Amino acid sequence: MAALDGLPPLRDVISRYGLDARKALGQNFLLDLNLTQKIARTAGSLEDVTVFEVGPGPGGLTRAILALGAKKVIAVERDSRCLPALAEVAEHYPGRLEVIEGDALKTDFEALAPEGPIKIIANLPYNVGTQLLVNWLLPRSWPPFWQSLTLLFQKEVGQRIVARADDNHYGRLGVLCGWRTQAHMAFDIPPQAFTPPPKVTSSVVHLVPRAEPLPCDPDKLEKVTQAAFGQRRKMLRQSVKSLGGEALLSKAGIDPARRAETLSVEEFVSLANQI
Repeated sequence: MAALDGLPPLRDVISRYGLDARKALGQNFLLDLNLTQKIARTAGSLEDVTVFEVGPGPGGLTRAILALGAKKVIAVERDSRCLPALAEVAEHYPGRLEVIEGDALKTDFEALAPEGPIKIIANLPYNVGTQLLVNWLLPRSWPPFWQSLTLLFQKEVGQRIVARADDNHYGRLGVLCGWRTQAHMAFDIPPQAFTPPPKVTSSVVHLVPRAEPLPCDPDKLEKVTQAAFGQRRKMLRQSVKSLGGEALLSKAGIDPARRAETLSVEEFVSLANQI
């Protein structure tokens, strides 16, 4: 990245500011500059785009996004130790980086969204990544305020996001993502690319919102998927018993002897609409 923007190498930045990654914050810093650019490119053209980033850390991905032409990056960082390093990036790109110190789970991204196209690109902290994704999938209105999500997860989470019926990874997350987005896994990143190296492979997942997902109340869909996959080894007549059991399944035209992992997204929506 130094060749692109003239800023110091990330290892030097981390050493200078004492930015040892903290497990409690779910931090695993990505230092491979070719990979940070590859992640940013996965989001497509960034010209005239405002990008939201979560957990920028020392700013490796932030720098890649800015170098590739994003109009502005709004980054939410919980770790105050990272703020001086990010201030250097902001100084290098005047008026194009805004850093908000705070908890991403408590941040109203939609309220912060300026006019114009918005994309979310982030190497999400492992301990909050899934919940942040669910929050972005269930905004107050649809289509959402964002054009796409390009997110880094543990590979197992990525597999759950893109999974469909009869896949071992299929569950609540696959239903929610399949309902409102088109999602695919872009590429994997090995542990050794991170500092410190996690114990698992990571994956970049790209999600684009469906313009008109099947009509459904998100709260009801969450209830159905939580009940069905909460007892995924049992037949649906038992797992959704608290929601109406066989009577509910009959209304939706679903065999009560089936199990949750065999239902398509469309069938889950149909079931939720009968509650």
